[in-house]
Amino acid sequence: MEPLHTDADEAFRREIREWLGDHLAGEWGALKGLGGPGRDHEAIEERLAWNRHLAAHGWTCVGWPTEHGGRGLSLWQQVIFHEEYARANAPHGVNHLGETLLGPTLMAFGTPAQQQRFLEPIRQVTELWAQGYSEPNAGSDLANVATRARLEDGPEGAEWVIDGQKVWTSNAHFSQWVFVVARTEPGSQRHAGLSFLLVPLDQPGVEVRPIEQLTGGSEFNEVFFTGARTRADLVVGEPGHGWGVAMGLLGLERGVSTLAQTVTYARELDEVIARARACGALDDVVLRDRLAALKAELSVIRSQGLRGLAALADGADSAAGGGAGSIFKLVWANWHQRLGEVAMQVAGLDGLLTRQTPGTAYDLDDHQRLFLFSRADTIYGGSDEVQKNILAERVLGLPREPKGA
Repeated sequence: MEPLHTDADEAFRREIREWLGDHLAGEWGALKGLGGPGRDHEAIEERLAWNRHLAAHGWTCVGWPTEHGGRGLSLWQQVIFHEEYARANAPHGVNHLGETLLGPTLMAFGTPAQQQRFLEPIRQVTELWAQGYSEPNAGSDLANVATRARLEDGPEGAEWVIDGQKVWTSNAHFSQWVFVVARTEPGSQRHAGLSFLLVPLDQPGVEVRPIEQLTGGSEFNEVFFTGARTRADLVVGEPGHGWGVAMGLLGLERGVSTLAQTVTYARELDEVIARARACGALDDVVLRDRLAALKAELSVIRSQGLRGLAALADGADSAAGGGAGSIFKLVWANWHQRLGEVAMQVAGLDGLLTRQTPGTAYDLDDHQRLFLFSRADTIYGGSDEVQKNILAERVLGLPREPKGA
């Protein structure tokens, strides 16, 4: 399945391809491929400078409406942009949470004052955002949030005072702001009584502790709030009704940029095949069959993703579109894990060895990092179990899963 691109779409593809070809050279060219999954710790300052270079030329927030500073690209033009960006092997962005999640959420639920204050710094990549959802006892079950916030009078007016802990908080170690789901109504339970707050990270009462990963970086963090404060008007939506805002944001998480991941996956698969050919592993008929299957499956996954986007373009939500977002997450996450396993099969005994480099205990090659990081693919962004429950309950109409006593 391929969308029917217009002449304008194809002209746009040439425009972005030529621009990237011209600009991903010299100092920027040295950043190609940096910052991908399991490599988020690489060249953060340099990638930030590249993102600001993109912003200066109008290549951030390309899907945002023009009234909010974006290019107002159509859905298919956004697909083209992200695919060409991936084909150019451009460095991974540092502003994903602000550009693709919080920005559109503020457009949908925020006040004009909030939009005016926060959207332009996101577009210009001068303020970075982290996501304060998960907690030690509220990961996939977000309604179990225990972080609390209360309104108090402060020296400059009413403020939310926040106490609690968040975990798996991506990018909190270099972000200026975090959007936090907190319980603001005492005695409330589950989905009721939650609020969606915008909280500055650089303040007393906020402690960020990076979590070291097997891949060597610290992409995500623990964040502790002890009397941290934010202004009373920095609540998105009505106080106590943050669940709808939080779920609206999650609905934005699997869109055109995720579909463009298939371009990166195809590159990874080609690199595994090249290694198998070079080391003779491709002579193994069973391994060759697995690689062929992965190639065919990736083509199907891309077609399925395009079909889901087509349904959304026609006005369907994820459930009405057959649970397209959840299905897409399930299939690409499990496919990517299998690719990592095959990569280690190709590597053989070499896959068990690491290299030591100056300043590090060990360093991984690309296929070791692929294997280790892909273990988390079926957990982050909504675990497999959660996606299956969504499909069962919201799409198929099956009874809800029984809760333990």
